[in-house]
Amino acid sequence: MKVNWEGVYPAVTTKFTTDDRLDNEMFAKNIEAQLNAGVDGIILGGTLGEASSLMEDEKDELVKYTAELAKGKVPVVMNIAEQTTKGAIKSAEKAKANGADGLMMLPPMRYKADDLETVTYFKAVANSTDLPIMIYNNPVDYKIEVTLDMFESLTDCENIQAVKESTRDISNVTRMKTRFGNRFKILSGVDTLALESLLMGADGWVAGLVCAFPAETVAIYRLQKAGRIAEAIEIYRWFLPLLELDINPKLVQNIKLAEVATGIGTETVRPPRLPLQGAERDSVLSIIKEGVDNRPSLPDYLNL
Repeated sequence: MKVNWEGVYPAVTTKFTTDDRLDNEMFAKNIEAQLNAGVDGIILGGTLGEASSLMEDEKDELVKYTAELAKGKVPVVMNIAEQTTKGAIKSAEKAKANGADGLMMLPPMRYKADDLETVTYFKAVANSTDLPIMIYNNPVDYKIEVTLDMFESLTDCENIQAVKESTRDISNVTRMKTRFGNRFKILSGVDTLALESLLMGADGWVAGLVCAFPAETVAIYRLQKAGRIAEAIEIYRWFLPLLELDINPKLVQNIKLAEVATGIGTETVRPPRLPLQGAERDSVLSIIKEGVDNRPSLPDYLNL
């Protein structure tokens, strides 16, 4: 299925049972909620998906199962976060074989590659597959920035088509658009900067709190796209305290707790992660309760 790299792409959480297996039943319930809300794609195996703790066979199962659930309605994108070029190429091959429609790629993990090494890494994987690729640019968390000059070096790889923009610098949207026009689609990767980025020309939103609040997330995107900015801002202002749960070291636990509140997830995480406890848990629950108790009425955003 063609990946347009526009709209809302949930970076979905991976659901686990209490005995530490994949919870396909709850995962399916969440994906159904995402599809019903009108999302434009599904991203697997990102930070929220607890990628670093997944076994290879579990990654295979997730891609296959999600492709079955999506039924061609939206593209399925698999994240690649590997330590070696060889491993990344193998992951790309497996993702395609298992039914993925596209890839999201982080720079090399663990080793802090320089600019040339990072570009060479991306090119090697891109040249090994015909799947479309979105580069994940998150120097805050992963310590490697993909600069504009590096993107210039990647323009000859036609299947490198988009960037998940997580530099925390909204001006980067304008810099990318000014230098490259529409060569690279830009998707905001920071929930608390998403509407601002969309209004500055970003093409989409790789979202986190969408895992618990899919309708509200898609409504914001569709409303701003339709020029109904005031309505989008009103929902966004309600949403912001919840969105701030995404920019936190325990974003996985936070968002899984929010999924419990909206009935489309569990708070089970894979060790060494543990569910939130004590005052920290109470604080997050208070934010979630305030948001749930005051959920806005949404317009008929799917028919804008």
